[in-house]
Amino acid sequence: MAEPRSYKKPLPRVDEESRGYWEALARHELYFQRCRDCGAARFYPRALCPACLSSATEWVRASGRGTVYTFTVTHQNQTPGFREELPYVLAMVELAEGPRLLTVLAMVELAEGPRLLTNLVGCAPDDVRIGMPVEVVFEDVTAEITLAKFRPV
Repeated sequence: MAEPRSYKKPLPRVDEESRGYWEALARHELYFQRCRDCGAARFYPRALCPACLSSATEWVRASGRGTVYTFTVTHQNQTPGFREELPYVLAMVELAEGPRLLTVLAMVELAEGPRLLTNLVGCAPDDVRIGMPVEVVFEDVTAEITLAKFRPV
């Protein structure tokens, strides 16, 4: 685990529905949920399947590999914690297992399945391309919270 430091960005709220996800990240493992009735993969974690409303849920460990589905480069953000990292890449990553997951902070539900909107690290913004292979990296931001980010492979 990283040394404790002052983390300036907003921290996610851990609740009963998402606790398994955050506990897995703390172990440096990436998980998503799948419905045991209809098989739909989903992220963000929640009690009911958005496809069939079943409460039969299982956690599935992801390989941590995927591709950039889409991305944006942020050049202006004056919020403390973000402005110090400008410019930064915010990317939607499609995992090798199929689901496209969105960030732990903001979710959008899409018909094709869930996606993860994440920070892409270890790469100059001008070098990012749609379809670029990426892998998960873990950032221990506090003693309780670890975030998933992605880097090129």
